[in-house]
Amino acid sequence: MTREQLVDQIFTKQSYLCVGLDTDIAKIPPHLQSHPEAVFTFNKAIIDATRDYCVSYKINTAFYEAMGLKGWEAMEKTVHYIGDRHFKIADAKRGDIGNTSTQYAKAFLETLPFDAITVAPYMGEDSVKPFLAFKDKWAIVLGLTSNKGAEDFELQQAGAGKLYEKVLQTVSAWGNPDNLMFVVGATQANAFTNIRKLTPHHFYLVPGIGAQGGSLKDISAIAMIKDCGLLVNASRAIIYAASDEHFADAARQAALQYQQEMKGYLL
Repeated sequence: MTREQLVDQIFTKQSYLCVGLDTDIAKIPPHLQSHPEAVFTFNKAIIDATRDYCVSYKINTAFYEAMGLKGWEAMEKTVHYIGDRHFKIADAKRGDIGNTSTQYAKAFLETLPFDAITVAPYMGEDSVKPFLAFKDKWAIVLGLTSNKGAEDFELQQAGAGKLYEKVLQTVSAWGNPDNLMFVVGATQANAFTNIRKLTPHHFYLVPGIGAQGGSLKDISAIAMIKDCGLLVNASRAIIYAASDEHFADAARQAALQYQQEMKGYLL
């Protein structure tokens, strides 16, 4: 998906919501847990319920890889079911030496029809650039994350600035705003003004809204640009909005509430 197509979806739907399919079989409604395709059945219901209110889905691959072949098959069915009208993110956080990154990129951006993959930049340019070599595909590089461990490295001083600032400035030169995004956690609201100055035209994937306590209002006010420039992810607050037979209806209502709030913030 191109940037223009993504932006068109955002303003058509008046939403920059990304629904995180972090599907844990132990947390889905009990009546589905014994289903032979429990994860895909749950995902399908969530997608059907929320697709009108979001522009993106993010599949956290760990929840699927943990189940072995069965989980991988559920992930593959899910990403195909989502279709081409939503921006599909593989939250896999890959990043390795060049030839290995190339294979990771092929796996998620070629063999599987994801539009983007999250990438860890610690090993440097040759570990990131292979993900930028695919037409109309995106690398979403970890910038400043929402977890407590961000203090261990990302927020440490590195020369004249913080390490995350060096990452943003350096990585932004490896790609462009049409194929490169950054992960910036919603719990890091105080840093967004500076981050937007460092990367004024890039999209951000923003986790940490909802269950983790980030403020959609604050992030939207600080970081939104003319073509939005934000994909705000909500996972547990939507997909686990209810745990009974009405879970899909509850997910729909939760996604609708996000969409209605986002509609008021779009420039």
